[in-house]
Amino acid sequence: MFHRILVLNGPNLNMLGIRKTEVYGECTYEELTEMIYDKAKELGIEVDCEQSNHQGVLIDHIQDAYFTSYTGVVFNPGAYTHTSIALRDAIEAIHPMPVVEVHISDIYNREEFRKVSYVSEVCEKSIVGHGVQGYLEAIEYLVKTAEEKGIS
Repeated sequence: MFHRILVLNGPNLNMLGIRKTEVYGECTYEELTEMIYDKAKELGIEVDCEQSNHQGVLIDHIQDAYFTSYTGVVFNPGAYTHTSIALRDAIEAIHPMPVVEVHISDIYNREEFRKVSYVSEVCEKSIVGHGVQGYLEAIEYLVKTAEEKGIS
């Protein structure tokens, strides 16, 4: 089966390796995307990586994923996780397309305001605190569940 996955990153993820390395690690955004493309090649799938600091652009990517035959979406909404009902609604609108929420740090063991995720209840799965490895886990999960369901 052919699988195509969108890996979508929100605000400040382009600053990986620069911003708060004690929390997010030293892996740069470029290194992260390289890891993701390597995993896709290993799995024999296609991935597209997108990043934006703008909420409307992220919503457009989510909606476009629905209309352009993606198997699923791996999504790190960044700080919008804790503030954006609009992103939550966009994810809910594309159901049943699976979306896996990913966070490099464990948002549930950080500041109080970070413990609230507006998107988690409309995502099929959340992976938090696994570092950049969480992206690879999310991709593997989407491929595995799609194959179990016979979805391409």
